[in-house]
Amino acid sequence: MKKRRIDEPGLKDSYFDGFEYKGYKVKTNLVIEGQNEYRPLKLTKPSQVYEAFKRLAFSDRERFYSVLLDNKCKVIGVDMVSQGSLTFAPVVPREVYKAAVLASAASVIFIHSHPSGDPEPSENDRELTKQLYLGGELLGIEMLDHVIIGQDSFYSFAEKEDICPEKRNLRTK
Repeated sequence: MKKRRIDEPGLKDSYFDGFEYKGYKVKTNLVIEGQNEYRPLKLTKPSQVYEAFKRLAFSDRERFYSVLLDNKCKVIGVDMVSQGSLTFAPVVPREVYKAAVLASAASVIFIHSHPSGDPEPSENDRELTKQLYLGGELLGIEMLDHVIIGQDSFYSFAEKEDICPEKRNLRTK
């Protein structure tokens, strides 16, 4: 049986339908699915992340996702870590990185929605981002960004250079 190559015509484009990622991905049990059905999605800029996941803006509750990337920034999986309420989604760093470790991800991008439509991060969002950054450093998985999806815009911690500004101070706390 002949395998189809990723760049062959006839393959569907990868996308996020608002609840689930449809595309080439590696599941946490390391079974590769969709390789011959979807072109891998490559995310290298915050605007690309927003375009791929902007349907989250229509969610009636906060949802938090880990986007798992290979060493060429191609998506190998998307894991919904948490689904919460209108103003809060509980996130535990251990759970956030579980899928990344199992999938041998080189890096991650975190995404969550703000049902209010305002993507400006809360103090809790800022603190969580610092914790996740440091957790990734310990595990050897680079945290590329944390993107908050709002109604018609987004906030990128990487773009604002706000991922872990007090990195030195955090290690002494």
